[in-house]
Amino acid sequence: MVPTLVSLPPLRHPQANVQKVTQQIDLSSQSSIRAEHVHGITVAANSFDFVHESSVATHLQYKVALCQLLVSPDKEDNLTRARARIEAAADAGSMLIVMPEIWSCPYSLETLPSDAEDIDGGASPSISMLSEVAAARKITIVGGSIPEKASGKVFNTCCVIGPDGHILAKHRKLHLFEIDIPGDIKFKESDAFTGGQEPTVVDTDVGRIGIGICHDIRFPELAMLYRSRGAHLICYPSAFNMSTGELLWDLMQKSRAVDNQLFVATCSPARDRDAKSQYMIWGHSSLIGPFGEVLAAAGHEETTAIGEIDLSMIQSTRENLPLEMQSRGDLYRLVDVQRQ
Repeated sequence: MVPTLVSLPPLRHPQANVQKVTQQIDLSSQSSIRAEHVHGITVAANSFDFVHESSVATHLQYKVALCQLLVSPDKEDNLTRARARIEAAADAGSMLIVMPEIWSCPYSLETLPSDAEDIDGGASPSISMLSEVAAARKITIVGGSIPEKASGKVFNTCCVIGPDGHILAKHRKLHLFEIDIPGDIKFKESDAFTGGQEPTVVDTDVGRIGIGICHDIRFPELAMLYRSRGAHLICYPSAFNMSTGELLWDLMQKSRAVDNQLFVATCSPARDRDAKSQYMIWGHSSLIGPFGEVLAAAGHEETTAIGEIDLSMIQSTRENLPLEMQSRGDLYRLVDVQRQ
């Protein structure tokens, strides 16, 4: 069936003339950023153009698709439906595709180790599929996350794949989620996963992207570090639950975007009301602009939300509100430990 595209009306913002362009896909019916050291904090220069000197970005405006998939226990079925959504998004003009956290198998601590795939060893059907479709459609994919087995451990891992089908970067979730609300939910991700050790910033055809996975969004220092390294967009494949989603999901996305004056994209699995798990997914994948504008958003159902990123919005936002120049580095500073 031909995908149905629905365009929402424009959104007017007091600080910028921003088009809110959201397409819902229903499959069932340049130059450089110059870094400066200001008050002990490495920040992007106020008079910058977009795309870091080492970046290979060729587009200042592009569409990004958030593929909010309904995850089933059947991995082959998940891969087939994921491919269909990616291809439909590419047909709709999307140059960047973002996938959800743990999209190839159920998010069950009991079964995640057996569902884990060997990415480095080339035994990963999920990443192989993403690589094939990225190369065939000449698109960049932030591959959500899958359970990865390596060195006798299991990681929550996101691969970023370029238009040639090659893996550009691999991010292992840094902050493992733990929650215990009596009578509501108890979940300890470290029962299945080992935390990663490296922040991830990657140069792509559509700009410099920072990667976080779900609970990584709760730590503003990571987003600040990504901005200091020249990221224009931070992608957070996520699977917030119903409790934290209702309270924190919108707040966290907008906070990371507004504090750092960049774009934030989140992609969640769809909510499965029939799932036999206490971990019910919130959904609501979103694309947020540097002033906190909602540029694209999904509900909780399986869908694909498409919005447009215009990197010039970052420049205008930082010129209108030059937070980096107002920072009090004599009182506080960001320390990039791995670059000291």
